[in-house]
Amino acid sequence: MELRSPGFTAMASVAEWADREVARLDAGSFALVMATGILSNAFFAEGHRQLSDMLLVVNLVAYPILCLLIIWRIGRFKLALGADLIDPRRVFSFFTIVAATDVLGIGIDLRGFGVVANSMWFFALIVWLALNYLSFGVLTFINTVQRANIVHGGWLIAIIGTESLVVLGAHIAPTIEGIGPAVFVLIHALWGIGLVLYGMFITLFAQRIFLFELEPEDVTPLLWVVMGAAAISANAGSTLILNPSRLPFLELMRPFIASLTLILWAWATWWIPLLLLLGIWKHGISRIPVTYTPLYWSLVFPLGMYVLASMQLSLAAGFPQLRSLAHVMIWMALAAWGATGAAFIVTTSRSLRDFLQSSAARRQANS
Repeated sequence: MELRSPGFTAMASVAEWADREVARLDAGSFALVMATGILSNAFFAEGHRQLSDMLLVVNLVAYPILCLLIIWRIGRFKLALGADLIDPRRVFSFFTIVAATDVLGIGIDLRGFGVVANSMWFFALIVWLALNYLSFGVLTFINTVQRANIVHGGWLIAIIGTESLVVLGAHIAPTIEGIGPAVFVLIHALWGIGLVLYGMFITLFAQRIFLFELEPEDVTPLLWVVMGAAAISANAGSTLILNPSRLPFLELMRPFIASLTLILWAWATWWIPLLLLLGIWKHGISRIPVTYTPLYWSLVFPLGMYVLASMQLSLAAGFPQLRSLAHVMIWMALAAWGATGAAFIVTTSRSLRDFLQSSAARRQANS
């Protein structure tokens, strides 16, 4: 005779559902932290401290939960995780771990917890080093034209992860005794690496969408990463200008950085109307319904990053009028975050409800 109580049975079903969700956890799940964190940092810069703190609290809950889910997946589903790590379509999404750690680290550093921010930067750097050569090794030795292309692969997330190290690194470098100058040299080098990677990937990206037939299913929220990668590169450039290293060699680079920063911001701006047109074509003309996917967090982050990049450039260029654009777009980005968060909660609740109902039906059929 079965001795399990209804409450115990329900808890077991919830645990089974959670196990299933962890097994198929999206490689880019940390984009939720990226999107939330960048808005928190943008509102902090805007002076909306209470709203910024609320978003930070969301991240302080979401980030450790996602870390625990990754550990859970390592322990229970090594094969599934390994398959994602050697899949050219998914491996670059793991760079969201790097970017999420850095974006959250900036929010923590802004509130005076420099030691924690320093630790997060070093952790992100280690993860970046591991993912960098793993992902490009996969791209070199495993990828084929039939398996993945740049439109589906989210490869530009690697640039976002790289440039996020620059932004947080510029914040913490002045506070690190002994190796501060080395950190400044490193983040300038990382900024350059990010630009070179962006140049490589944007060439492939433009060739793919402009010279080959584009299907509605090719238009995903990941396309917004092309704008987000340019925006974070511009933000990183502005941050380097606003945080002088006082090293003569690096100071000579400031005019070069300033010039490229403006170009990168303009390039990010150019993409926004085109990406909106692609969305209208997919959902308005081709009538593909809008359904929730974790990829939508990869759309929210570029919007928030563009806001912050505009704020930083207005300071670096001494052009306060540019901040007016950020004043408007920050609320649009928050609306996108709210809509995506609501869709996430509804989708997760439905998934759990449907699983519990199907489990109850199976138990009833077997009794």
